[in-house]
Amino acid sequence: MVQEGQESPEGGSLVPDLTQLPDELPILPLLGLVVYPHTAVPLTIGQPRSIKLIDDVAGEKRLIGLVASKNPDLEQPAPEDLYRYGTVGSIQRLFRAPDGTIRMIVHGLARFELGEFTGLEPYLVARVHLRPETVEEGLEIEAQVRAAKDQFQKAAELAPTLPREIIASVVLLEDPLHVAYTITNYQRMDLEEAEAILEEDSVLAKLGRLNALLGREIEVLSLGQQIQQEARTEIEKVQREYFLREQLKAIQRELGESDEQAVEVEEFRKRIQAAGMPEEAEKQARRELDRLARLPTAAAEYGVIRTYLDWLAGLPWSKVSADDLDLAHARQVLDADHYGLQDIKQRILEYLAVRKLRAERPAPDEGPSPDAIRREREGVILCFVGPPGVGKTSLGRSIARAMGREFIRLSLGGVHDEAEIRGHRRTYIGAMPGRILQALRRVESRNPVFMLDEVDKMGNDFRGDPSSALLEVLDPEQNREFRDHYLEVAFDLSQVMFITTANWLETIPGPLLDRMEVIQLSGYTELEKLAIAQQYLLPRQLRENGLRPGEVAIRDEALRKLIRSYTREAGVRNLEREIGRLCRKAATRIAEGKETAVDVDSDRASEFLGKARFQGAEETAERTSLAGVAAGLAWTPTGGEVLFIEATAMPGAKQFMLTGSLGQVMQESARAGLSLVRSLSSKLGITEKFWVTHDIHLHIPAGAVPKDGPSAGVTMAVALASLATGRAVRHDVGMTGEITLRGKVLPIGGLKEKVMAAHRVGLKRVILPRRNEPDLEDVPAEIKDQMKFILADTLDDVLVASLEPAGKASGVRSPKGRPAPRPARTRRAARARS
Repeated sequence: MVQEGQESPEGGSLVPDLTQLPDELPILPLLGLVVYPHTAVPLTIGQPRSIKLIDDVAGEKRLIGLVASKNPDLEQPAPEDLYRYGTVGSIQRLFRAPDGTIRMIVHGLARFELGEFTGLEPYLVARVHLRPETVEEGLEIEAQVRAAKDQFQKAAELAPTLPREIIASVVLLEDPLHVAYTITNYQRMDLEEAEAILEEDSVLAKLGRLNALLGREIEVLSLGQQIQQEARTEIEKVQREYFLREQLKAIQRELGESDEQAVEVEEFRKRIQAAGMPEEAEKQARRELDRLARLPTAAAEYGVIRTYLDWLAGLPWSKVSADDLDLAHARQVLDADHYGLQDIKQRILEYLAVRKLRAERPAPDEGPSPDAIRREREGVILCFVGPPGVGKTSLGRSIARAMGREFIRLSLGGVHDEAEIRGHRRTYIGAMPGRILQALRRVESRNPVFMLDEVDKMGNDFRGDPSSALLEVLDPEQNREFRDHYLEVAFDLSQVMFITTANWLETIPGPLLDRMEVIQLSGYTELEKLAIAQQYLLPRQLRENGLRPGEVAIRDEALRKLIRSYTREAGVRNLEREIGRLCRKAATRIAEGKETAVDVDSDRASEFLGKARFQGAEETAERTSLAGVAAGLAWTPTGGEVLFIEATAMPGAKQFMLTGSLGQVMQESARAGLSLVRSLSSKLGITEKFWVTHDIHLHIPAGAVPKDGPSAGVTMAVALASLATGRAVRHDVGMTGEITLRGKVLPIGGLKEKVMAAHRVGLKRVILPRRNEPDLEDVPAEIKDQMKFILADTLDDVLVASLEPAGKASGVRSPKGRPAPRPARTRRAARARS
């Protein structure tokens, strides 16, 4: 260490006495570095103005001011870019390099604070004020010194970059200020932290800040050393396993035994040979198997290839279930599992009959097929569409049982990812085939009955469109070579019997719908529900509730009451729930010992279940007893419904209001109906003053349920005509049909469901468009026998059949409290009354 007033060992120059320090010093800005008193630091000077500064002071006292720049990236810092505190430095040794730079060693002498800058060119010159440090005494300062030395030694051991001589020299220091500055000089830290230590006046504070930094540095170094040790251990473990495996292979070769990898490769080879793969798949499998045999088992690719081969060899390439082609047996199984559904049962029998004929009558060998483009289709793709609870899903299992095939059910409701169908490519971690091939591998058959449930409830987003992926699966022309993204080879799906289910067709994309044979399933009639309850629902509920035969008897009258007063649905799910409630009530009485056998009739059913939820024909008669209310028939995905359309008038100025959550099409139908009824005012006996002096409000209850479509046009026109004429609508009439401005009644869809809904609520007469007459063939005979169907061509036909006679009291008052005006008799109305 160079002391003040002594000769420098490096260059022989003298270190001046600080008492003779000039008031002004040339300032050398330091970039990313802080020089402390009592330390020697090498510097490299390259800036022209800094070189000029060194040249000017080299022949004098060699004193300069060393101040750190706040921004290390500035090449020529201005006075405002420098910190306030710096160190007086003495140049001890100078060396000019061939590249023009100056390399020197400076020795820090004392701390100063910058004053006013007296010169900016050619270099900075400023007034300086010495700021000696305050050196405390006592146990605390001694403890801080010892802690700093110990932590410095520990940090040097964790990061052995400093020579041992420097560490030893630091340990031998006694002066607290020298200890603080020397350790800080050798310790790595941020520029702000280094400057903060220099600016501290108290040596105790300097040591406290230094010890905190040393403690954090030791934690970082310890953690880094731990990470390196763990990584080194893992590498050594892998290397050790590799060497041991190689030694094991060598030992096994010497003993004439096969190693584990060779055994696994040979096992895959046998599985591939026995799988019966087509040529493309077998070629791919053997190519991957050769790669597996060449890879070490510790390689990451080894597990990927092994999983791929396991999937490839595990698929049922040649495994099929033998079809049971006995048509009588198939009919027996289908009838035993489900009541009704004749269309679907007949379609399955037709499929089996074709399979039987093709098996018994092999095609003659006449050379190549006359159709070189299209191949013969072996599978079938059906789509069951109907309301919930009619047995679509359970029918698939019954079909599989009748044909002797395996059954797979895959729910598509809420599926958004295309990879669910096609799988992921092998480049992704954890990639797997799609759910189609996963299911086929699970049942180990390539010709199962595969049910894709809720195909109308798929979605699509940024991950793809699963409905588009199904286009290949459900296309008989393409699914013979279905390519999953994971397998990358063709798999034959042509022998799979695909059955999809849906509640409605509107949400199924057109190209996908075009590939399927659609079979409609309508709701059940009362007699069908009664038979299903007796043959299927009641026995199942008795078993599920622990009841024995003879302990509970539910009479037909009780079942009819459940159907009419406690459920109103197209299917039978709610009916089964109500039967389950009856069985649980009976089980409770038997378990309590109150009864040994429970006989449930109509009254007992009401006692067990409480008051009825639906009123049937009584509700219809009550709601249509006033003029302006008509019963319309609507179609929903859950079956047919009856909508009551209400119209009322009030004093106003020709406003027409529509409420009830109506869609745009339905609102337009209402306006068309109003215009049509106004055009018929003279024929109906309605004065023009009525339309001018009244506001009309048309409302369809259940406002929280969105409604749309044109088929309520007739019903809304009848409700408006009933309101204007004061004639009530017959309470036993329901109607449906689209209306035109010229009074024509146009055909509608969903007639069967609408008629069955009218039958459920007790309506006896249904008015429908004449052009829908052929659709009545789909209505069950038992319903047609109990109802009367009125075919209408125009609104006149509808009004004659739906409105009460003009002389019959309706209970409707005009807006001013007077009885509603009686309309003029028309010839058509007179004939209807007669």
